[in-house]
Amino acid sequence: MSAAPINRPDIDLKSDDAVARAGWLYYAGGMTQDQIAAEMGISRQRAQRLVSRAVANGLIKVRLEHPLAACLELEARLRDRYGLIECRVAPMLGTSADPARVIAAAAASLFEKVLARAEPQVIGVGTGRALRAMSDELQEGTCDRHRLVSLIGNISIDGSATMFEVILYIASRLNAPHYPMPVPVISSTREERDAFLALKPVQAVHRLGRKADAIFVGIGQMNNQAPLFLDGFVSEQELSEVRSLGGIGEVAGHIYDANGHYIDSEIHGRMAGIRVEPGLERLAVGIAAGASKIDAIRGALNGRIINGLVTDEATATALL
Repeated sequence: MSAAPINRPDIDLKSDDAVARAGWLYYAGGMTQDQIAAEMGISRQRAQRLVSRAVANGLIKVRLEHPLAACLELEARLRDRYGLIECRVAPMLGTSADPARVIAAAAASLFEKVLARAEPQVIGVGTGRALRAMSDELQEGTCDRHRLVSLIGNISIDGSATMFEVILYIASRLNAPHYPMPVPVISSTREERDAFLALKPVQAVHRLGRKADAIFVGIGQMNNQAPLFLDGFVSEQELSEVRSLGGIGEVAGHIYDANGHYIDSEIHGRMAGIRVEPGLERLAVGIAAGASKIDAIRGALNGRIINGLVTDEATATALL
């Protein structure tokens, strides 16, 4: 017979925070009431009541509408520490949850905030699992006054579309004009890259991307789980070389060090994507979470490559 759960001292079970957290774990995390009880340190009956209150109070719609106080505090501290324009911290779903799924709804909420701007916007987007998860959370509709543009090539080594290319997914949900970048993520040679960049359609995409009013990108780490390596864009030797130069992370394929300074490597000479310039006054949001990405996120923040961040509680705490 298991021992009765003990309430966590930091959770006020009568507050909206507890209701919201239980609702988040149930609807976003897919947890059972028994699992919620174990996660929050409460009885199953209390977990059931909290979830019921989340529904009755209208906190749960398509996504959680009530920001947790703990997350709001982390957001404020991150804004202050790194001078961020925007910050969203999503509640944790437990240690086994997929970080990309955890932050998807928060990222979608921020993306939709940009879509709500009255003036027509050009929105630059990168690629990656986090952005792909975000696209699934966007509310479907018509946003034909805005334009979406890729910041990075969308062709894999074998000529197929990259697995986590997201501009088509986002455009299909929003019915928005969109401009993919029809070039390899990394060309075989510098000469091949230059030939692609000489094409008028590619030049048009570059011109549009460089004047984007807002930017949303994933953040890749440069360890053995680097997306560029796992997806076959760089070899193990090339990965080792950029790491020896201090490479710690990448945004839109461009690799930088712990201070957020871009590395002028041989790979950089074959990259046809648009580099996100540090210190932009326009919104440049990095969407990433997880222990393996902490150093890469911190580097992007240190170098002001990004001035907006969507992440989760554990990652936010580590960054602070």
